[in-house]
Amino acid sequence: MAQAVLKTREASVLTLAINRPDRRNALNESVAQALIAGLDDAESERAIRVVVLTGVGTEAFCAGGDLEPAADGAPFAIDPADPRHYVVALLKRMDACRLPLIARLNGHALAGGFGLVCACDLAIAREDALIGVPEVRVGLFPMMILPYLLRVLSWRALMELCLTVEPMTAAEAARREIVNAAVAAAELDARLSALIERIVNKSPSGIRLGKQALAKVREMNTEGALEYAQFMLANMARTDDAREGFAAFNERRKPNFTGR
Repeated sequence: MAQAVLKTREASVLTLAINRPDRRNALNESVAQALIAGLDDAESERAIRVVVLTGVGTEAFCAGGDLEPAADGAPFAIDPADPRHYVVALLKRMDACRLPLIARLNGHALAGGFGLVCACDLAIAREDALIGVPEVRVGLFPMMILPYLLRVLSWRALMELCLTVEPMTAAEAARREIVNAAVAAAELDARLSALIERIVNKSPSGIRLGKQALAKVREMNTEGALEYAQFMLANMARTDDAREGFAAFNERRKPNFTGR
């Protein structure tokens, strides 16, 4: 049986590719568990600085839940009263990831697949990829990914996608700042590499603690956020990375960050 997710490492970047091209890289329990394991592996290696999430092939990044009758591990076959739904577990794990997550849209990102894009920190797409949430067409609504859609889309754009089920191209999504960039398919990897290059030489501890702070601040009121922010800032200033960053700035040299 083929692996649900392919893992490849190049220097400080770990790529996780959903490996179900015959099913348009649809989500099932095996995919979710493999993605969670991949994120665990990435965080266990100090040398990894970035995780890229993509799909195998050129048709789809991820087409959401598998709608095939009796599909193996389809999200709609799970007991709705079970709070351990694997899609929820995957989204929570992505939220908790301390490394930058970049979605590489090699093809269409639909339904839950678009939710994965929104759960990533950054997204680079081929300009002809389609993005949308067609759930209403089959009598559903993008329930479990709504919190992530709301983080990235304006209310008007969200309602248009949900109610009309008409997808937008990644080129339009880039104009609406739903993805960071949309380029020709031949330029996708070069644009992704350029983005990664701008990240991997920055402080890993600064990024890690910053992501942690952002996740908490997003759920706080202003007073609580400010109190938490000053606590985090004081603690970040004590890290080895911060000390190295201050020293490099004053000595007019490039910093050598260790992630500590």
